[in-house]
Amino acid sequence: MGVRTDATELGDARRRVEQLVCDLPGGGAGDRSFEQPWELRAFAMAVAAYHSGQYEWSEFQLSLIDSIKKWESEGGQEPWSYYEHWLTALETMLAGNGALSDSALDERTKAVLATGRNANHHEAHREPVAIDPAR
Repeated sequence: MGVRTDATELGDARRRVEQLVCDLPGGGAGDRSFEQPWELRAFAMAVAAYHSGQYEWSEFQLSLIDSIKKWESEGGQEPWSYYEHWLTALETMLAGNGALSDSALDERTKAVLATGRNANHHEAHREPVAIDPAR
């Protein structure tokens, strides 16, 4: 059975995430911190996982630093993307604590890819998006 969250908790969580976004470099009024919708989702998932006790923020920061160092040591072959490193750090943290397995990630990836473009996945969504029915 899923965990139910009341509107007050959701509002509080949204305000915490909005404050974190505003505190990011380039996050001021009129600036865009996120170039793609997936970047905002990766950011929000990392914050939500932290707030639900999946890891300590300092551990996430070290994982992010490791991802960036690895990119640098490989000569920066791939184009720079801060949120690619953010996502790698999140995946590393969730895999390391058993919350995310390769098989579970593969299954969810297949489900998302099987969802047609008519689901508006190519457009930015500012509200939570789920492919599972509400519980």
